[in-house]
Amino acid sequence: MTNLSRRSFIAKSAVVAAGAALLPGLTQCKSGKINIAVIGVGGRGKANWSECMNENVVALCDVSDDAAAEGFKTFPNAKRFKDFRVMFEKMANQIDAVIIATPDHVHFAATMAAMQLGKHVYVEKPLAHNIWQLRTLRKAAQHYNVITQMGNQGHATMGIRYVKEWYEAGILGNVKEVFAWFDGPGFNPKGYFLKPDSYPPKEEPIPAGLDWDLWLGPAAYRPYSRFYIPRFWRGWYELGNGELGDWACHTLDAPFWSLDLGMPVSVDSILRTPSPEGFVTDQSVLKFEFEARGNKPPVTLNWYEGGVKPENRPEWGLKELPGSGMIMVGDKVSLMTGGRPNDPKLLLPEADWQKFTKNLPAETIPRVEGGPQAEWLRAIKGEGPMPGSNFEYSARLTEMASLGVLSQRFNTRIEYDAANMKVTNLPEFDKYIKEPVRKGWEYGEDLWKS
Repeated sequence: MTNLSRRSFIAKSAVVAAGAALLPGLTQCKSGKINIAVIGVGGRGKANWSECMNENVVALCDVSDDAAAEGFKTFPNAKRFKDFRVMFEKMANQIDAVIIATPDHVHFAATMAAMQLGKHVYVEKPLAHNIWQLRTLRKAAQHYNVITQMGNQGHATMGIRYVKEWYEAGILGNVKEVFAWFDGPGFNPKGYFLKPDSYPPKEEPIPAGLDWDLWLGPAAYRPYSRFYIPRFWRGWYELGNGELGDWACHTLDAPFWSLDLGMPVSVDSILRTPSPEGFVTDQSVLKFEFEARGNKPPVTLNWYEGGVKPENRPEWGLKELPGSGMIMVGDKVSLMTGGRPNDPKLLLPEADWQKFTKNLPAETIPRVEGGPQAEWLRAIKGEGPMPGSNFEYSARLTEMASLGVLSQRFNTRIEYDAANMKVTNLPEFDKYIKEPVRKGWEYGEDLWKS
């Protein structure tokens, strides 16, 4: 499949949620295979391209030869690049769709570069690094008329559909409180966060095969250190979004979708252990407040991380809370998931729970076969609906999390005017709503001019 751009299909540009009607008019090719480029080949990149082995992977782009080594070996005929801008300049007409699995701070630039050329995009979570970028991606998805998906795998599961169906069937009753907790960040060399010996980290020699300047991309220059890559960039707020940004797209996906939460009117930092400027904290507690939505009551959502947990309520019937999880507190019954929404359970006596599982409410939401990558590929081929975690949905989910990240980062209260994209009690936060970028990495400004 070649030249599958916004000019080559007649699909309606409105972005729809999972279960909507099939998108009409997507151009099909004789082979039925999609030409895919991958930006960010190792780590999550591999997890994504390994689910696309029946398609044509035609280009691999990574700033690190070491990170891309397995991808290069798996796809020896794919063309290799370090700079995605060069890749698109040289072979845009040979690419239909792009997987973006870079660090958070590069997501937006790589995604916009692809969408501007009419390429369908699959982007690792969190979708982007700041709120302006998220709003711009929503605009771009409609303007360029492409198929979009964010890689929060739980949104394609049966479990999250159960949560929404049970809530909408009235099983939980009214939900006014949500508790969510995650046991990270864990600071160790084998994990995703690591504390340096000094702040900022000491400069070290740039490894052979790594283009450090390209790795920084739109972010301000800083000297190379092993405390940034391959995974530890998540702990630096100018590059990543901390544990909350990393996991809210999983843990808070079910309540956000089921309760139709929208944007919080405020986020309060209840607890934050001290940390060096610009670096994540060991422990945090946040309180999000959401207004009533139609006949749905206001909701208070509490987020705990770093081993802090909510108080275990007797009515939940739990001996102890697991390391990570989420509870939607209903006035009829409460529902719990783990850190992902895959396996929900009503907090009932065991006999009542077993009885419930034998007579579940009607399935009203279409199921996804094969996971989020397959869902995306089917939509591109015109064989399925727009993916459930399309940018119209996933950008809003990520925006909610991004407000929490701001509150957590600065240990402050955020009062948010979503319509105007403003932190009303801290106007100086405009520079975090839309962060500056280095010259040559500007994207999306034109979409705000019309």
